[in-house]
Amino acid sequence: MTHDHDLELRPTPAQTEAALNPPDGRTGGDLVVETLRGLGAATVFGLPGQHALGMFDALRRSDLSYVGLRVENNAGFAADAYGRVTGEAAPLLLSTGPGALMSLAALQEAAAASAPVLAIGSQVPAAGLGGGRHGYLHELRDQQASFRDVVKSVHTVRTQSQIPSAIAAAWESALTAPHGPVWVEIPQDVLLAETTLPVVTAMDATPRELVPRPELTAVAADLLSKAERPAIVAGGGVVRSDAAGKLLALAEKLNAPVVTTFGGKGAFPWEHPLSLQSWMEDRHTTDFLEDADVLLVVGSGLGELSSNYHTFAPRGRVVQIEADAGKLESNHPALGIHADARLALSALLETVEERPDPEAPGRVAALLAQVQERLDGQELALERRVLAAVREALPAKSPSFWDMTILAYWAWSAWPGAMHSAQGAGGLGYGFPAALGAAVADPTRPVLAVSGDGGAMYSIAELATARQYDLNVTWLIVDDGGYGILREYMTDAFGEATATELSRPDFVALAESFGVPAVRTSVETLAEDLAKSLAAPGPSVVVLPALLKMFAPTHL
Repeated sequence: MTHDHDLELRPTPAQTEAALNPPDGRTGGDLVVETLRGLGAATVFGLPGQHALGMFDALRRSDLSYVGLRVENNAGFAADAYGRVTGEAAPLLLSTGPGALMSLAALQEAAAASAPVLAIGSQVPAAGLGGGRHGYLHELRDQQASFRDVVKSVHTVRTQSQIPSAIAAAWESALTAPHGPVWVEIPQDVLLAETTLPVVTAMDATPRELVPRPELTAVAADLLSKAERPAIVAGGGVVRSDAAGKLLALAEKLNAPVVTTFGGKGAFPWEHPLSLQSWMEDRHTTDFLEDADVLLVVGSGLGELSSNYHTFAPRGRVVQIEADAGKLESNHPALGIHADARLALSALLETVEERPDPEAPGRVAALLAQVQERLDGQELALERRVLAAVREALPAKSPSFWDMTILAYWAWSAWPGAMHSAQGAGGLGYGFPAALGAAVADPTRPVLAVSGDGGAMYSIAELATARQYDLNVTWLIVDDGGYGILREYMTDAFGEATATELSRPDFVALAESFGVPAVRTSVETLAEDLAKSLAAPGPSVVVLPALLKMFAPTHL
């Protein structure tokens, strides 16, 4: 008996002919790029290096688009953003030793934010593996060990025949919930050696679905249906699983107020009558969530930033939906449901009962009024005006990428909708290279990057990348002469700051030296200058000299 799947596995005569007579001049590097193409990749990021040249030479023979950045860490940030924007695994090609290690901070951010990055690095020749000290350039005793604690999974290759399977397994891992970065490494000689293996065609690396257990969603639905004061915390898992529509439907069916975490920005409509917005660092919001008799936490581990620095102490029942099993009940006892947010919300939506609550919008409005009253009691007109100007200038469908800077800390709470930042791991230098990756993913709309002057210096070399590929990114640099947030932290804690003041270049002149148009703006002209730069094709820089401060914390 012949089954349908047997027919699918049987090669056609043309496939057989191509397999028996592969083209000459191919190497292990070709197997890498052929596998990526077979998996559906269209764009790769990276930097060449001596041991990785086999991969980069093979790019010349492929139709993959290559975007080369100037520092490996920045290439990792660009791949991270490409993965966040597209939902696809973003290939990142790296060389051995220093090149690979330079990417670790970016891969940590991708891991913390669950961004699917497929990092493929070279290794010393196979004869040098195993921990011996052979003296090869870039040699490490155990290169994998440096990545194992950072990435989601590690995949090793020792022969050419292992390349397609290893990359396919890594691809599947990167795109199975929770998404994350993965690491593949291939020795130099394996990449350079000619191959007689057939051309790699379509690869099957379908991500596994993480389905909720039905007995758990049944209990969760019963708790939510009978709750008197339900509330919902929507984290990054809602955004990554494209579950915002499901969340909205569930919240409206339950009449449950929703707060989005900083990683979950955009998971719920900002102006909705049930929207508590994102004021996670405000004690009024913390009190509101503590008062819920059933709290549904979706796609969040309730970590430091999502719990008002661990001052949040729920009094009611917590139901937690989380794709990362390690985050289930890691901070609070809960009914833990290990599942993809979209699938779990779909199950709840089918089983919860309508829950009328005409008072819910009023409770939400009262909470937001308390938040605004607290802000109004502080001298923060400058900060609120700057953020409003940025919001006014940015087109509605344009993405924004924010570095670890005071204006970004404001945006976590006050920005009305989706945004991307480095708050997962908290490293500097994310905003600009990430925006470049997003511009590669969608060249049809402008992208905004926001940095402080300290963070900007981490990625200033990528002005060359922006110009080389003519990417539609406007980079807003808020120049306060140092590491502004650290200056504020240290002054509050110790009375004065140390190591926070920075000499910096004339950012306008520096950008123009790269051939990138730049303008120095003011608070009064920011909205106009930023809008003009965003409307112009290609890269641009807007420099705002301003000393911003944070709103008073409520967790101390």
